Amino acid sequence: MGNIHEIKQTGKMLVPGIVFASDKLFEDMKKDKTLEQVKNVAQLPGIIDKSIAMPDAHEGYGFCIGGVAAFDVEKGVVSPGGVGYDINCSVRLLRTNLKSSDVKNWKEILHSLFRCVPSGVGQGSKLKLSDAELNEVLSNGAQWAVEKGYGVKEDYLHTEDEGRLNGGNPKDISQRARARGKGQLGTLGAGNHFLEIQVVDEVFDEEIAKTFGLKKGEVTIMVHCGSRGLGHQVASDYIQEMEKKIGVAGLPDRELVNAPIKSELGGKYLSAMACAANFAFANKQLITHWIREDLKHYFPKIKIEVVYDVCHNIAKFEKHFVDGHDKEVLVMRKGATRAFGPGRAEIPADYRSVGQPVILPGSMGTSSYVLVGTKESEKLSWGSTAHGAGRLMSRSAAKKKLNAGDVKRKMSEQGIILESGSTAGIVEEAAEAYKDVDEVVRVSDELGIGKMVVRLKPLAVMKG
Repeated sequence: MGNIHEIKQTGKMLVPGIVFASDKLFEDMKKDKTLEQVKNVAQLPGIIDKSIAMPDAHEGYGFCIGGVAAFDVEKGVVSPGGVGYDINCSVRLLRTNLKSSDVKNWKEILHSLFRCVPSGVGQGSKLKLSDAELNEVLSNGAQWAVEKGYGVKEDYLHTEDEGRLNGGNPKDISQRARARGKGQLGTLGAGNHFLEIQVVDEVFDEEIAKTFGLKKGEVTIMVHCGSRGLGHQVASDYIQEMEKKIGVAGLPDRELVNAPIKSELGGKYLSAMACAANFAFANKQLITHWIREDLKHYFPKIKIEVVYDVCHNIAKFEKHFVDGHDKEVLVMRKGATRAFGPGRAEIPADYRSVGQPVILPGSMGTSSYVLVGTKESEKLSWGSTAHGAGRLMSRSAAKKKLNAGDVKRKMSEQGIILESGSTAGIVEEAAEAYKDVDEVVRVSDELGIGKMVVRLKPLAVMKG
């Protein structure tokens, strides 16, 4: 089959590496440590079947970004480097009943959203949480926000895990992580996080698009953010703890420091990770509420509904077909999207007959896509596909090579409005710094690990 590259099992590798990529994308991966990281992950205890890289893969911390691996629950390990620092960095797509042709003042609307949704480095929340309320957020995620009046039940029903990852105990979150997160709930952050107003530009599958409530010409809003400083601190805390208690001896890369899944430390990390994931779910739920409140001023009859909300940096216990029978495994997805096919109980009831929505954002100024998960992805990739365009250029390289004025001018020529809190963020996230999202999506579609449903064209972009 085309678009599949095998890294043969050699040396201390316990399984082969499998890279889903076109020849062009594969050549790009050779320019950094992506392939080396795929081989390193293949050496971790308890890994099952293969170490995977998605079409958007590039060098990360420990795992490549775009890395996926499944581990035996009894013999396997969990590594913070297989989840990432921004735990549950993820994307939520909102649909509206607005037609793009009916709206002329996008610049004014974007500026209003920029003032309404806190964004950028160090920007604080509109909420003042008590310690007890923070515990509720860490335990209950988006469901906490809805119970407090920040949304409706359908919002979390259309969120992965219904907006609440089980198994999180706030006692496993350090005081420093709590302090970093407490004032950041409901904020977008900076880096590659964004809020984007889009229009459904092309429909590839009418029936599934209808199931997802997406119609050509209608406006959508995409929100990309994660667990902010709290998730970053959780990763730092447990990397340090694992280094101290277990060590890095024998590891192919110290960034893959880990703990057995069944150990006390492994359990504590998974608990803290679930809490950080819940913080991220609640974070996007609040941002959704701010968006609704603001846009009502412009469009009193506007409807804003959640299409779906997917995780990108997460470890989850899931059932997959292994050695002839269903088996519970721990799947780590680092910069990858779950893409389950029809029938899985994890999919919202109203989508279950067609498969899970996959939200795949492009880079700043390029198209994004909605795909649908497949049974093929469950066979090939532990029910996973790409999570975006994937970096081609490091942030430092982008700052050296690109100019913010040129980026803004190019976007303006495409009719895309941009508002950002920093010029550094503009050049670091420019389209030129990323792989071709159309190529990434084409590979996913051809392999069948995510089938194209609609394309979304950007109208206005907000960066922190």
